[in-house]
Amino acid sequence: MNVLLLTGGVSNERDVSLRSGQAIHDALLGAGHKVKLADPADDGFDLATLTQDIDVVFPALHGEGGEDGILQKQLEDLGIQFVGSGSVASVLCWRKLQYKELLQANQLPASEGVIITAKDLRDDSSTSYHAKYLQRPFVLKPDQGGSSLDTLIIRTPTTADLDKAYDLLVNHYPTGMLYEPLIDGIEITVGILNQEPLPIVEIIPPQGLEFDYDNKYNGKTQELCPPKHIGEDLQIIAQELALKIHNLANCSGLSRTDMMVDRHQQLHVLETNTMPGMTTTSLFPKIVRQAGYTKTEMINQLLTTATQQTTLRLRFRELFSFGL
Repeated sequence: MNVLLLTGGVSNERDVSLRSGQAIHDALLGAGHKVKLADPADDGFDLATLTQDIDVVFPALHGEGGEDGILQKQLEDLGIQFVGSGSVASVLCWRKLQYKELLQANQLPASEGVIITAKDLRDDSSTSYHAKYLQRPFVLKPDQGGSSLDTLIIRTPTTADLDKAYDLLVNHYPTGMLYEPLIDGIEITVGILNQEPLPIVEIIPPQGLEFDYDNKYNGKTQELCPPKHIGEDLQIIAQELALKIHNLANCSGLSRTDMMVDRHQQLHVLETNTMPGMTTTSLFPKIVRQAGYTKTEMINQLLTTATQQTTLRLRFRELFSFGL
């Protein structure tokens, strides 16, 4: 096939996208496809022109402009086939609070969460923080974003921790961030390749540290597949749940759903990534290998699925409106 590979982009996840793009580029060539590379951040980038004589677009883009549904809508409007989820699924999974509400409305175990602003932490006229934010471990993250960028994971809140949170809210996220009670337990992730749940990965960050941006990509986090501390019955439940979410949101081709397992062996869904990282250290390629697929087989499956989704995506889009 003639494939247009989009990589880079303008988001703060550009570096991850470039590394994903390089890995996908090598896999596409290895599978015998013709590849044209393009970066949406380049001057003169024109999607309509670039997609002439192209069979499929592979958007190896993460973050804003890549996973938020805008690019997907442009491709849908042009009638171009592309790998990954359509505009509606991308929006549903990109907006974390909206995603939680979708799961909760369908009686699925989403983690708690609420949008807070700097004024929620403390009043404008005060230098003291509201006591409730010092009494409970929490996670503060962008409502829209990925790769754990700008994410605070606080187990024992102090005034210094809230100073960091306040600074983020005032200077970078004035419209608010997603505040979640911290779930103490084991983090797992479940990949989906088309309609197949892939083997589960148990994530163990370095001793005393969190699974943040640095520890996602520095190679120091243990990624156990199969999991060591999750029973087989719960693994099956988690796989079934990930597939149910994949279909509920109308994801296509691939997705990766992150969950927490608490001390009572209950699952709490954190989020679903519609275009998981494909770098040499990313989880999704490792999961695919564990399932017994080669890079070539994965790439060919994704390209084949992409050619079958155009009509379904447009029908699903007619049911929703997100102001794209």
